Amino acid sequence: MVLSPVLNILGLLTTILAAAMLIPMCFDLYFGSPDWQVFALSSLLTAFVGVSVWLATSQRDGFDLGLRQAFLLTNGSWISIGLFGALPFMFSELQLSATDAIFESVSGITTTGSTVLERIEEASPGILIWRALLQWLGGVGIIVMAMAVLPMLSVGGMQLFRTESYESADKVVPRAAQLAGGIGLVYACLTAIWAIMLSIAGMTNFDAVAHAMTTIATGGYSTKTASIAAFDSVAIEWIIIGGMIVGSLPFAHYLAMVRGGWRPLLQDPQVRWFLALLAFVVSVLIWHLSSNGMAVPAAIREASFNAVSIMTGTGYGSANFSAWGGFASTLLLISMFVGGCGGSTT
Repeated sequence: MVLSPVLNILGLLTTILAAAMLIPMCFDLYFGSPDWQVFALSSLLTAFVGVSVWLATSQRDGFDLGLRQAFLLTNGSWISIGLFGALPFMFSELQLSATDAIFESVSGITTTGSTVLERIEEASPGILIWRALLQWLGGVGIIVMAMAVLPMLSVGGMQLFRTESYESADKVVPRAAQLAGGIGLVYACLTAIWAIMLSIAGMTNFDAVAHAMTTIATGGYSTKTASIAAFDSVAIEWIIIGGMIVGSLPFAHYLAMVRGGWRPLLQDPQVRWFLALLAFVVSVLIWHLSSNGMAVPAAIREASFNAVSIMTGTGYGSANFSAWGGFASTLLLISMFVGGCGGSTT
């Protein structure tokens, strides 16, 4: 198997990651944090490796990418971005070990949401936005980048697309580059809309941007150690509930909605089943909590937020649901395996 096509694209994606590191660098510069130097150094190192690999494997006439190479490229993308994404964590004032830094980075890029940080508020603004950006890129961003890059390199991109379970996207728009542009635009617009709504609801602009990225990506990273519970806001929680549901539905359908309305989304069996199961879990939890003495409005709020967060794989927390008893914990554990729809950010 010829590896040069895979290495060439990995080099370009790594270079794009290096450019993305300049975003948190600007945040640290704006807020006066010395960690801007960390991102500058990390960006330079990442760019050096990425550009070197890209140039060393470039071919003037393009190349073919087979299905086996596409699978290798998919796995290689997660690994390389996870490793290089760990550099800012290693070099920052957090002084994380290599293991912890890689864990934090991989957790972010895979939108898993687990963290090794004990006091998140102590991290610099750049680190906080970098965590959010990793999850945002890991949602559909990395696939959008790949799908946009492959056609420019004269590489067939639909093989890679299929490895990421976007089952029927080729029926939405005919070309991979158009599909990447459409999904990327939808992704960015949804993120901007949720950032504005969260800002209006009471978050600072910084927190709103960070949480909008991790909400639409269904990642769950927060700028607060106590997660969403730190804001203690009904409005913020309901806005995030909506964002988590939006992020868990197939993004290809959002493109179809632009052309033909809501019908493609509502007629999708997996969307119907997902929403039905979600409504069932929320309803049962509301009944359970209210039956055990919790006020109905509070039960609706707590059950809705935590059920949606867990079922979509986001991982935000607004309450200690382990105190709800064994029945609720078991129900939430089972719903965790459902996840979102194919072609979503979950």
